[in-house]
Amino acid sequence: MSKMGELHSGGRIWGHVTAVLVIGCWGCTFVSTKCLVNEGMSPAEIFFSRFLLAYLSILTISPRRWFCDQWRDELIMVLLGVTGGSVYFLAENEAIRLSYVNNVSFIVCTAPLITTCLATALLHAVRATPRLVIGSLVALAGVALVICNGRLVLQLSPWGDLLALLAAVCWAVYSLIMRPVLERYGAVFVTRKVFFYGLLTILPVFLLRPWAFEPVLLLRPVIWGNVLFLGLLASFVCYVLWNWAISRLGAVTTSNYVYLNPIVTLVASAIFLDEPMTLMAYAGCALILAGVYVANKG
Repeated sequence: MSKMGELHSGGRIWGHVTAVLVIGCWGCTFVSTKCLVNEGMSPAEIFFSRFLLAYLSILTISPRRWFCDQWRDELIMVLLGVTGGSVYFLAENEAIRLSYVNNVSFIVCTAPLITTCLATALLHAVRATPRLVIGSLVALAGVALVICNGRLVLQLSPWGDLLALLAAVCWAVYSLIMRPVLERYGAVFVTRKVFFYGLLTILPVFLLRPWAFEPVLLLRPVIWGNVLFLGLLASFVCYVLWNWAISRLGAVTTSNYVYLNPIVTLVASAIFLDEPMTLMAYAGCALILAGVYVANKG
């Protein structure tokens, strides 16, 4: 194998490792966000707090350039801030408020399938191989079992479920349009733009629902601890690493790791929220791991 081939192979291996680590962190954010909601913070306030902290943090390492080379690229950055930031998180959190968590979690985890469908339809370089399709469907079946976790009745709330689907579509679009701009600007610069435009596009929400959370309450350990986790680790560090993984693996392969999210969330909920794990949940975890392995092998 040539030196260039070895470097490319090594980069892909680290891309897989990075994607797994990021999902491990993101799987815990549901528990952290739920704690903040229980303390009285609204979904918009939680999003603004975590992204503001992430943006201030990334300024310390970001290149001292403020705009893209072309106005078209700047508009793409706005779209990334909307699909990977403001609209995604608002849709997901509002869906949880309106619908059942089971429904929302299952629908949002269809993002890899939506990514694959969009990629094969719009990008000629991406082909849906039988291995990719089978692995994705197996993982999706595992997600269904994990989310049900012993409860076989799926109750519907149309508006909540539509918002959850909107969140999944947003993440699929975010993943697909991310890689081309990463090749021109780099992960840190692009991530900083995502944070900035995510913050900018969430501001109109506060005109409809003004900020009500008392700033003095941020001094409480349960609040500042979870805000730090969401802002510094889950947003600042994980977004940079996730975007870097996309640049190494591509949108479709990286997105398949989203299927691992329910496993981490289920374990974290069992540990921190005393929610039980059933035999169905364990079976679902096994299917998810098998599906991701099949989809990403080779």
